[in-house]
Amino acid sequence: MARMDRLMRLMDTLRRLPQPVTAAHLSEETGVSLRQLYRDIATLRAGGALIDGAAGVGYTLTEDPVLPPQSFSRLEIEALMLAQSGLDQIGDETLKKAGRNAMARIIATLPDRQARQAMHTVMRSWRQPDKRPPVTVDLDLLREACWEEFSLVITYRDLQERTTTREIWPMGLSYSETSLLLLAHCRLRQDYRHFHVSRIASLAPGTESFRPNRVGLLRDYIKQRGYDRNRSPRQIS
Repeated sequence: MARMDRLMRLMDTLRRLPQPVTAAHLSEETGVSLRQLYRDIATLRAGGALIDGAAGVGYTLTEDPVLPPQSFSRLEIEALMLAQSGLDQIGDETLKKAGRNAMARIIATLPDRQARQAMHTVMRSWRQPDKRPPVTVDLDLLREACWEEFSLVITYRDLQERTTTREIWPMGLSYSETSLLLLAHCRLRQDYRHFHVSRIASLAPGTESFRPNRVGLLRDYIKQRGYDRNRSPRQIS
């Protein structure tokens, strides 16, 4: 896990858990060793985080009173919570947990009145369950490949039930109620393709890096396809 991600996870955990929270509990929640946890606590303190307590006693996070609290309108709070509700409907477990953690971090910095509003929103997202085929591959690896711009080797079963193995440059994921699609540049076809992630039988890191070409590839894709966000993709593999 990247250092900044690890520190953000620790801050989020300190905000979420009843305080004081023991080092052992923090270690379990964040997935790091006690030795690493103590180093991370020291790093956060050096960066200005107000963390009271010590090993064997428990830690308490005090939000810096010098910083102004975040403020949102009632409708903005409803919009954020509605977005989280929608994510809970279409996201995988890792993505849903990340969304909940982010919302907990936001709510923890709201004034009391707005924090109570966030707990009693009136808008909810709902969809019929089990409309999207299950995904069996590692979505964390898939997202990392998109972010870090390295290729993947996938075994794919297309809509005509033909199976191929190919190397791709993954560029982005598209979530909907009925499908999870991966936009990629297929090195086998030398063209852009949308892959149904549920039809990917296996994936592994490839041998190519397409950094820093992702933005250029996306622009090229939009230009070539005349892509319209309100329409379905023109070509599905």
